[in-house]
Amino acid sequence: MFGKISCWRNCRLVNLLILSVLATRCLSAPVAIRERIFQNQSISDGQTLVSTSKKFVLGFFTPGASRHRYVGVWHKDDPERTVVWVANRSNPLQDNLGILKFDNSSNLIVSDGKGNSFAVAYGVGVQDLEAAILDNGNFVLRSIANQTNIIWKSFDSPTDTWLPGMNITLGSKLLTPWKSSDDPAGGDYSFGLGVTNNASQLIIWWNGISFWTSERWNGDVNSLIPELKSIDTIPLYFDCDNLTCTYSPNPATRLTKIVLDPNGSLNITQFDPDTQLWTLLWRQPASCEVSNLCGVFGICNNNMLPSYQYQKNLLPSYCRCPKGFAPQDTRYTRKGCTRQTPLQCYGDRFIDMPGMRLPDNREKLSVMGDNECQSACMIDCNCTAYSVLDGCSLWHGDLTNLQEGYNGSGVGTLYLRVAASELESIRSSGHKILWIAGVLPSVAFLIFCIILFIWIRRSKNKGKGKQDGHHSLMTTDTIKLWESEETGSQFMIFSFSKITDATDNFSTESKLGEGGFGPVYKGNLPDGQEIAVKRLAANSGQGLLEFKNEILLIAKLQHSNLVGLLGCCIEGEEMLLVYEYMPNKSLDFFLFEKSRRALLDWEMRVNIIEGVAQGLIYLHKHSRLRVIHRDLKASNILLDTDMNPKISDFGMAKIFDPKGTQANTKRVVGTYGYMAPEYAMAGIFSVKSDVFSYGVLLLEIISGMKNAGSQGRGNSLSLLGYAWELWKEGRCHELIDKSLHGRCPENVALRCIHVSLLCVQEQAADRPSMTEVLSMITNENATLPDPKQPGFLSLLVSSQTEITEETWSLNGLSITKLEGR
Repeated sequence: MFGKISCWRNCRLVNLLILSVLATRCLSAPVAIRERIFQNQSISDGQTLVSTSKKFVLGFFTPGASRHRYVGVWHKDDPERTVVWVANRSNPLQDNLGILKFDNSSNLIVSDGKGNSFAVAYGVGVQDLEAAILDNGNFVLRSIANQTNIIWKSFDSPTDTWLPGMNITLGSKLLTPWKSSDDPAGGDYSFGLGVTNNASQLIIWWNGISFWTSERWNGDVNSLIPELKSIDTIPLYFDCDNLTCTYSPNPATRLTKIVLDPNGSLNITQFDPDTQLWTLLWRQPASCEVSNLCGVFGICNNNMLPSYQYQKNLLPSYCRCPKGFAPQDTRYTRKGCTRQTPLQCYGDRFIDMPGMRLPDNREKLSVMGDNECQSACMIDCNCTAYSVLDGCSLWHGDLTNLQEGYNGSGVGTLYLRVAASELESIRSSGHKILWIAGVLPSVAFLIFCIILFIWIRRSKNKGKGKQDGHHSLMTTDTIKLWESEETGSQFMIFSFSKITDATDNFSTESKLGEGGFGPVYKGNLPDGQEIAVKRLAANSGQGLLEFKNEILLIAKLQHSNLVGLLGCCIEGEEMLLVYEYMPNKSLDFFLFEKSRRALLDWEMRVNIIEGVAQGLIYLHKHSRLRVIHRDLKASNILLDTDMNPKISDFGMAKIFDPKGTQANTKRVVGTYGYMAPEYAMAGIFSVKSDVFSYGVLLLEIISGMKNAGSQGRGNSLSLLGYAWELWKEGRCHELIDKSLHGRCPENVALRCIHVSLLCVQEQAADRPSMTEVLSMITNENATLPDPKQPGFLSLLVSSQTEITEETWSLNGLSITKLEGR
């Protein structure tokens, strides 16, 4: 009897032990619990969400050899769990105790075992929410009662993968690759949509510089990547317009994805259910023809292109550095090479690089012969290389697009300037290395030719009239400015031929717009950099002063919220200004058109509001010069690749005395609707003039309405009057752009409206400084005084006094229309 009881007890213990082991294994393996979680639920590391049709999974993962944990999405049928979206790519978890849950503000957060947490999705305070993974791979926060009401979605914040049905949008939704297979944090490349001559293109950027562009969209489903037509079954079909681009797979049920890899290559792959592997269908080719693939002074060789494997901590095999140079960063090819020993100017030598495809940005000289060409480069301390192929050619500054093993034309020996210490010995054969003392006769002859050329040129320019005399004076001032190096190292004097090549000889296709200064063109420099070129019109009455003003001001100003002036060109009667190109045009392009305005979400608007304020604070307070812009408006706020604002068009700007409070001018310039009343009426300007303009701009950004040229705003004739009317009646919330309703904190938007009314007060003394403005916007605890009546309430602000012919800047570079001269 006792034996039976003992046996029964032992069997029971064994069964309990087996059940315990099975339970432990079940808990340690990923457990699919459902396709969604509610606000009182969570998922822990080891659990997953699976979409309704079991196509996509969301859960915790560890990439490659990393020890960190992340939350990501992958295809359920993919045995390798290749992740297509990462929630916390910049905030890895340090343990496997992570939890995904809602916080008290309806935001979805990830927390680790130590209680550290951060938001991965924002529910903007909505209480009726659920988080769900959809069958297209989109992870969303949506209303439980109305599942079509999506509050947030991962498709609006992609990582490195473009999935079918995901819209890539102009100015946002950029793909950024993983840094490596072990680190999903964003790399140096980005991929998105651009528009050229009203046609969409897919673009890859490297640190904001255009790296690769697709063909232009012409309505054909494969016009962006025509190579796809050569595949037996075309794998996907694109559908684009000037604002968005998406694609659908073919066949529709085939798992398809477009991925930007860590090397900046775009890959189109489809999943083969038979082999259970991803098949590569197309890859954006790595080729030395891609602009500046190996960076400055890097030498590219197509014969050494890799097999598209990401090489961690190694310079890719198709790039190398010349003698005397070393990689700037062994992890990233496009940073190129840097000199190991700085040049000394006099005493430098040249190394010969035979079989080199010569860079395009050359300066051709009429000097004949090897020795004379070398001498011309040697006496110019900015000359970095020369060649005698088809005459003498010189190169200045950093060299880009160097290529060896090229079979086309333009291949010759490039003589690269290096410090004398980099050469082990002077070779007795081959190319001769000459000291300055050995070529004095040639140098004397060259100097004589230059002096003769200048004398003839000046003789021709004599007696051409007052305007030409002014032109020559400006030219002299500009050259003196450049030679004094007060403009900084980034400012360059461009040759006219270089600008002509960049703009395709100022072709109609390159033209972006035209204003009082003259036409504006888009151009591409040989290193791939995009530029915007203002060309002074021959009959321009305003351009001479503005040209000089831009050079004297912008070239000395360096700030992330000011547009960059790269340089200028003065050659004969030609006068040109060269700027960095802003791919997302200007603020008014988005702000004053309903469908585009919806793309400006709250975060973008806040970034623009604060960025413009920072730029003005720099101009008024922190720059080497104290500058009043005098023409601040939406069309003069340009937007870069990441929608960061940059103040442009300094043709009307004035330097002021920091000790003085105001100045007076007889020449009133700018745009009515943005001009302060004391300036428009009496020509009195100060930093408070810019504050008034900023107040108008701030009100336009919050409301999405123009101050000028629009009727039907209550009993008022302008946006300022309408805002003042609503302020007095306590109805300022009606000013907030409808597209922002439910998507922005109303108290912050109302604070911005309050600050804008303080900025546009009629008396300049009542307006705050820009430093105070920024503090009031960003500090929610600051107490704001009640505003007084704005200026211009009794005047109708006509639409004809601002830019009505161009309601947005086609060129990404604003052209000012002057009024009230």
